[in-house]
Amino acid sequence: MPISSFTRHIRDHFEIHEWRHATAILERDFPNEFDEVCSVLTRFRLLKSFIDSGGGRKSKVSGWIDSEFYKFGWVEKKFDTKITIDEQKLESPTHSVDCFKNQIALEIEWNNKDPFFDRDLNNFRLLFDLRAVSVGIIITRCDELQDVFNALGRGTSYGASTTHMSKLLPRIQGGGGGGCPILVFGIKKELYVDNE
Repeated sequence: MPISSFTRHIRDHFEIHEWRHATAILERDFPNEFDEVCSVLTRFRLLKSFIDSGGGRKSKVSGWIDSEFYKFGWVEKKFDTKITIDEQKLESPTHSVDCFKNQIALEIEWNNKDPFFDRDLNNFRLLFDLRAVSVGIIITRCDELQDVFNALGRGTSYGASTTHMSKLLPRIQGGGGGGCPILVFGIKKELYVDNE
């Protein structure tokens, strides 16, 4: 199975799902980006201080992951897309991607409202159809982390209608990403560290 391409550490600490041979495409056609994804995932820890403080515009989890990818030259990217029909140009706007490099699009959905998954998948679908993206990656949280949030008294901040694995998988299985190869990483309890 292609998921075995990831190290034991990554497989033990993240719930991993893929569609349309995403891992094989990432590893074989984009080896530098594959290595960078592996590097960020290997170094990530879910610190208690990330959970204890409110997120504001961007959570500390998303901020840490973003910043690590930016160090490798990934960028937040908005695409200017248009469709031309009989010489008439129609705007076809997309939402900006959190981290983008060399046709790999990566979104971090830590604690947003779950319709953000629909936006991400539609974006992947459109950009794949336009040949701007070859693989879409989503990093989110596993359902099991709710136990950690509840134990810390933060359970109500991470509600059932926010982004987590069981809200994402049915959307992908239902075809939300179209033909785009998609790779999903869910942050597991094993990554939690009490750093206080």
